[in-house]
Amino acid sequence: MRWSFTLHGGAAAVLSAAALALAGLTWPGRGALPLFEPAWPMVVVIIPAFLLFLAALVRQFATGADRSAQWQAFRCLPGRVQVGLGLLAVTSVAVMVMGAVAGAGERLQDAEVREGRYVAYDTSVTADRAVELTRDEYLALLPSSRRMMFAVPGLLGAATAAIVLAAGELRRADDVSAVR
Repeated sequence: MRWSFTLHGGAAAVLSAAALALAGLTWPGRGALPLFEPAWPMVVVIIPAFLLFLAALVRQFATGADRSAQWQAFRCLPGRVQVGLGLLAVTSVAVMVMGAVAGAGERLQDAEVREGRYVAYDTSVTADRAVELTRDEYLALLPSSRRMMFAVPGLLGAATAAIVLAAGELRRADDVSAVR
C-alpha cells in the first residue's frame, strides 16, 4: 500500500479516536470542562473529518471497484487494523445510541447561545419550543448537546479510515497485477 493511503487512513483513525475521547469527556460526573462552552473544539473535529471523508470517497471511486471487491480488500487488511476500525465504529454508534436514549428522557435539549441569550429546545411542548435558560442551566446542558456532535465525526473518521485503507489495498493489488 502506498504511504499516502496509510497516512490518510491513519489520520482519519486518530481523528476518530480524538473525537470519541472528547465525547467521553462530556459524560456526567466528569465536571464542567471549559473546553465545551466554545464551539471551536467541534469545528476542529467536524471539518477535518468531513474533508477526509470526501477525499476517501474520491479515492474509493478512483479505484473503480465494486462493493464486493472493496469488502475483500478490507478483509485483506491486518486483523489488528480491522479490529481497531471496528472498535472505533462500534464505540461511535454506542455513544450515539446511549446519548439518544439518555436524551429521550430529558425535557431540554440542544443548548445554544442566540443573540447573547442561552436557549434550549423544550421537547415537552408542541409550539415555540425555544426556552431561555440561565447560564448555569446552559452549562449543565451543554455537555450532552456536544456529545452527539463529537460522536458523529468519530463514526465518520472510522468509516473514512476503512474506506481509504481498502482503496489502498485495491491500488496495491492493481500495481502488483500490472507488474506481472
